[in-house]
Amino acid sequence: MGFQTEFNSVCKFKSEQELYELLEYGRGKMVKSGFRVFPTGQKVIAYTPENQAIAIVRIVASIAEINFQGEEVTQVEMELIRRLTEEEARIQTSLAYEMFFGEQA
Repeated sequence: MGFQTEFNSVCKFKSEQELYELLEYGRGKMVKSGFRVFPTGQKVIAYTPENQAIAIVRIVASIAEINFQGEEVTQVEMELIRRLTEEEARIQTSLAYEMFFGEQA
């Protein structure tokens, strides 16, 4: 059992529904497997399940727990700061692929 630290600038959604709720209502949450540490209070770039940069969000809360099925999970609550422009999204997506999502050494 241990905590995995997330990248300072990455908040990647695995669920389209979780992403939709954030963009539609301005607040949302996502659940990640395993114990993870998210930078509460910081602004980060949010990515779609397809690794496309989409918005700037602020991490409001990060709660790591063992659920009723005995699985380690982390729930992350966030608020939408703003959606990225097309150009910002294209550049951030390219940078994130090179830094995080591309080939793993």
